[in-house]
Amino acid sequence: MDVVRQLLGTVGLPDVIDVVATSILIYYVLVLIRGTRAVQILTGVLVLVGLLGLANVLHLYLLGSILQVIVVGAAVTLPIVFQPELRRALEQIGRGGFFHLSADGSSQRVRAEDKSIAILAKTAFLLSRAKSGALIVIEQQSGLKEFAESGTMLGARLSAELLLSIFVPRSPLHDGATIVRDDVVEAAGCFLPLADRPLAERRVGTRHRAAMGLTEQTDAVVIVVSEESGTISIAHEGKLSRPIEDETRLTRLLLAVTRPPRAHRMPPNDIVAHLRARWFSYRHPRTTDGDRQAKLRA
Repeated sequence: MDVVRQLLGTVGLPDVIDVVATSILIYYVLVLIRGTRAVQILTGVLVLVGLLGLANVLHLYLLGSILQVIVVGAAVTLPIVFQPELRRALEQIGRGGFFHLSADGSSQRVRAEDKSIAILAKTAFLLSRAKSGALIVIEQQSGLKEFAESGTMLGARLSAELLLSIFVPRSPLHDGATIVRDDVVEAAGCFLPLADRPLAERRVGTRHRAAMGLTEQTDAVVIVVSEESGTISIAHEGKLSRPIEDETRLTRLLLAVTRPPRAHRMPPNDIVAHLRARWFSYRHPRTTDGDRQAKLRA
């Protein structure tokens, strides 16, 4: 008992905070790399570290020296190997993906309807019936400017007719991806990165790999229409859904995985998102109709 009391006497509040913060950090790292090739790489590094420790205990100096060089080299190359995971982690922190203030899921409520989503679902099935391949990217919180600039900038109002004209076979913009932001078609004919993760056993084409590649790096949602079979799938968070055969089901799925238009979004429930929203409102104060009329009179 005296030993326990002595240990408790030496543990202070900073020590508790240190342990809790470290545990949270390790948990988020494990969640981030779960299901990626980083798990196997990290396991290999831990095995090397274990062998190095065993060699030191058994006084195997030659083997220990060789393993030490290998471990140091692996430590230097880790940022390069884990570049996709590090980029995704920083993007999630920047857009408020961590440190939620509440866990009631209020910000993730599925909205009843969305005109833009209905247009996208209708267009996807029209393209499916015609077996016209399509790649439609729905921008969320992560900016897609770098990908939009690789294609043709449009800035046109979203409509089924516009999307059908873009994905007409043999049209100049048919093979690339179309990026949609709220109710605006930002760009068409865009190039997307291919998937980094190992693909599943099911055969997928380049469009599906590009959709998975973009959703691995951003929080975008991508609608994929296969040109060979006409099947419709959704890519989200680096994963590809099963073929969707009903327009109503596609609409519900899109409403579940996408965010509302910026004009109808609820206040953020995340520390980083709160700070970013307050900073944006400070730098760009909202102008009311009364302010506009006063400026016109002046």
